[in-house]
Amino acid sequence: MSTLTLRAAPPERLDFLNINPLALSRLSQAEAERLEVGTSRTGVRLGDCFSVSLDGSETLTIEGGHERLDRVGAALSEGAIRVTGDVGQRLGEGMAGGGLTVSGNAGPYAGAGAAGGTITIAGDAGDYAGGAVYAAKAGLDGATLIIRGTAGAHLGDRMRRGILLAGRAGAYAGSRMIAGTLAALAVGDHPGYGMRRGTLLIGSHGRMSPTFVETGTHDLVFLKLLGKSLRGLSAEHAALLDRPLRRYSGDLATIAKGEIWVAS
Repeated sequence: MSTLTLRAAPPERLDFLNINPLALSRLSQAEAERLEVGTSRTGVRLGDCFSVSLDGSETLTIEGGHERLDRVGAALSEGAIRVTGDVGQRLGEGMAGGGLTVSGNAGPYAGAGAAGGTITIAGDAGDYAGGAVYAAKAGLDGATLIIRGTAGAHLGDRMRRGILLAGRAGAYAGSRMIAGTLAALAVGDHPGYGMRRGTLLIGSHGRMSPTFVETGTHDLVFLKLLGKSLRGLSAEHAALLDRPLRRYSGDLATIAKGEIWVAS
């Protein structure tokens, strides 16, 4: 297992786009320490902030996270990255495969554009987790994103496919959703705002947008299959499907092919 151990708080935001097990397996320790990770003209290198220990394995552990570590696991295609502590923005952005685990909190846009693999955040996540970054066409795009704690506003904004789970979330969860499945134990106001397609499963919510219409209760095979799929990821979320469910259809301000299932 290769290990990066944080020696001191980074002096500026660091970009970890190219710090992954596959890239590091091709480098010597000295070469890895010289990798540029700074985001300003001061030229911060990996070895300036981290003690580096490489063994060529497919697992990279980052001991001692920090909110200034941006794009950790971005574009990861294979192997695993584990972070002990917090990370900054765009965790796992564009990820294509592998596993990414964070023991602490993550900044905004976690899982943006991730098309494969599994991202697990033990703590909280910032706004737009699983959402689209500026000018991007889609947010989460096929990966699985699990947030054990609380997510901020606009969870899953423009999500196109995949599974997104959160303990709690702020307002506008599932906003502008294109497709996919989002489940949360509780969300804020206006869930599904502007959604076109997709499925939201929620335990409780704030104010519902007037452009969603209640369509009653249903006993569908789809819900049983969804429960089976979620059970392997989170028993709490799967348990929502064991309760009576009210279905809302919308957003009527768009093509109205989305649905929100609310556990009673």
